[in-house]
Amino acid sequence: MPVIELEKVTKSFKGVPIFDNASATFEAGKIHGIVGPNGSGKSILFKMICGFILPDTGKVIIDSQYQSPSRTFPEQFGVIIDRPGYLPQKTGLDNLRDLAKIRGAIGDAEIRDAMEKVGLPPGLKQKARNYSLGMKQKLALAQAIMEDQKVLILDEPFNALDADSVDLVRNLLKKHREQGRTVIFTSHNREDIDLLADHTLRISNSKLERIS
Repeated sequence: MPVIELEKVTKSFKGVPIFDNASATFEAGKIHGIVGPNGSGKSILFKMICGFILPDTGKVIIDSQYQSPSRTFPEQFGVIIDRPGYLPQKTGLDNLRDLAKIRGAIGDAEIRDAMEKVGLPPGLKQKARNYSLGMKQKLALAQAIMEDQKVLILDEPFNALDADSVDLVRNLLKKHREQGRTVIFTSHNREDIDLLADHTLRISNSKLERIS
């Protein structure tokens, strides 16, 4: 059953077409890889899926179990798009605590568990302003999984990670799939796509083409 469907979606910015009657289906319980050159529209695609921006024409359809009529953002979606901003004067743990308060669905145990899963020590006293790019990426990943999200929308999740951390996150995404959950991710590294993706879609000529 599809978690997300795009039906003849068109989107332009300042008169430049990004998507033109693009259609795609993302099945539940699979890992879907998105490839395409810089500027092809990968981040825009993710923002439309999440309801942050709307298509000019066409529809983005989210499975009703994840889409409340009262909200534009789907429920149970964990998201990394662009680079998330954090309060620089706080630790990673405190930043995630603040974010968790928005929904009030989890406590310290879940936050710490998510940080450990991505290889970021919860007890680290270092402030976020002093984090390396790789540490910031791990913090973003922890945010995306800490509320036990069922669908992950991840734009370049392996960016700035060292080899051991890449393996850790790859295994995390495989386990997510084993649990019947859904992942949609982009990567410039073909190895990530080949190792993880059940299906691969390419953005080309303002369309979404399924290539595997």
